[in-house]
Amino acid sequence: MLGLLGIAAITISDAIGLLVVPGLWLAAHRGPDAVIILIFFFSGIALDAKQIRAGVTDYPGTILTLVLIFVISPLIAMAFSLLPLATGIILGLYLVAVMPSTLSSGVVMTGSAGGNMAHALLITIIANALAVITIPVTLSFLLGAAGDGRAIAFDQSAIMIKIATLVLLPLLSGTFLRSQMDMQLRRLLPYTTIANQVAVLVIVWMALCSGRVAIVAEMNTIIIVLAAVFGFHLVLVLMALGVTKVAGIPKGRRESIIFMGGQKTLPLSVILQVTLFPEYGVALVVCVVHHIVHLIMDAFLIGYLREKQK
Repeated sequence: MLGLLGIAAITISDAIGLLVVPGLWLAAHRGPDAVIILIFFFSGIALDAKQIRAGVTDYPGTILTLVLIFVISPLIAMAFSLLPLATGIILGLYLVAVMPSTLSSGVVMTGSAGGNMAHALLITIIANALAVITIPVTLSFLLGAAGDGRAIAFDQSAIMIKIATLVLLPLLSGTFLRSQMDMQLRRLLPYTTIANQVAVLVIVWMALCSGRVAIVAEMNTIIIVLAAVFGFHLVLVLMALGVTKVAGIPKGRRESIIFMGGQKTLPLSVILQVTLFPEYGVALVVCVVHHIVHLIMDAFLIGYLREKQK
């Protein structure tokens, strides 16, 4: 959490570009893709056979998480649209709400909180695969409810290929390496979690570098944006905590539902904002700031869930 706060503060205040310039260069030269590949490679190494079997067979947890991602999250955004918020902020919340789960941080945080990383990875793959169908439908519905009838379309095959190359291949490679060199790699397992946490910080840094101009330009509304995204994610997390408790999902299984059900991927939301709402720069600010805020909030949540396990 301190790392996320520090990176956000330093990057936003970097007026001379000491950190921003290299961050922009990396973001423009497939830096995020390379980091995500490393995250899932290390995640594959960290998985064991028991985790994989338990994650794949957790059908109730998977269904519940998908409902949180694709049904409850958009409904919360629709409720927030009833508040007296600027159009750009509402559009930003809509974009965030229809996104699938993150490709990296949710998996890392699930493991850090003592949850099943294999189940988190399964949700990542399913949710991002379903997103090519759900986003046009759900976002069109939300825009229609707000009186905006613009069409939603994006390259579905490109997203599927990206999921395969950034998630599946490195994950399977890491899992295969673990199966072949289990004893040799076992002593390195504690370091894979550290490496993944550092990788998440690097991804956030690159996202901040890319969105810094928009954030600084909309600094006069940043307090309202912070309050909106904080409230949105808080409601979603409380819903996830509530439904896992009502459904009787125990510790060790609920963590993947809570983190994967609440965290939203950033790159796709940025692409859609630039494509659909270029005239609303504050919508981009909402997407970037939400990503930072929900990671900071969930970093605190890790400690809370760990304490509950004692």
